[in-house]
Amino acid sequence: MDLNIHTTQPLLSIRGLHKSFGSNKVLDNVNLDLFKGENKVILGRSGSGKSVLIKCIIGLLPIDEGSIQILGQPIPEFGTPDWNLVRKNVGFLFQSNALYDSMTVYENLAFPLRRLKRTLSSKDQSLLMQEALREVGLEHTGNMMPAELSGGMKKRIALARTIILKPQIILYDEPTTGLDPITSKEIMSLITSIQKTHGTASLIISHDMNVVRECSDSVVMLINGTCYAEDSYSNLLHSKDELIVPYFN
Repeated sequence: MDLNIHTTQPLLSIRGLHKSFGSNKVLDNVNLDLFKGENKVILGRSGSGKSVLIKCIIGLLPIDEGSIQILGQPIPEFGTPDWNLVRKNVGFLFQSNALYDSMTVYENLAFPLRRLKRTLSSKDQSLLMQEALREVGLEHTGNMMPAELSGGMKKRIALARTIILKPQIILYDEPTTGLDPITSKEIMSLITSIQKTHGTASLIISHDMNVVRECSDSVVMLINGTCYAEDSYSNLLHSKDELIVPYFN
């Protein structure tokens, strides 16, 4: 599976995506493109299908109809080993952080390296872990356990684990949920910094309007299961569309 792609093509392309659970249609003909260096926010109400969309992209849920291409290639069949090749290039920041409670910070960071970059020497793994911790400002936490970390620190460690493989695409699922305003600002600043430093393409699922305002190059309105509108935050802020106005008031 070749994951090289020309930079003028979208790194992520979704066409005609449908996903239902029984009679409940959650995603209805979703179309979306994400380009290199772009931060795109998916904005919608709770239960609008934002998290379902991101789970379809990374293969946690099979799609019913349509297509998803990542780095120019169709996503593998649901459950096949080819997903490991995709996940080297696509980082996912879980809303819950998903740190392993029984592992130290270093062990949490080493987990994706040992699984997906098995040829790396211990020295190279250590250098990557130190670099990732330095990037999120937590160089001193390597031997700490998740239980010893604050909520904001856990989010930063989860972000360090996300970037340690140097993915071309990062998917953020509600990155500021449960965080205080100051910590939320710090996470938003990191999201922007990572975009600038690494040139990553980021798809950010959020209903936090501060994230939408501060982190987005473009905003997709997910309404009634479809990408109802896509524009800059500024343009959507001044929209007169009766379905868009409530989000920005």
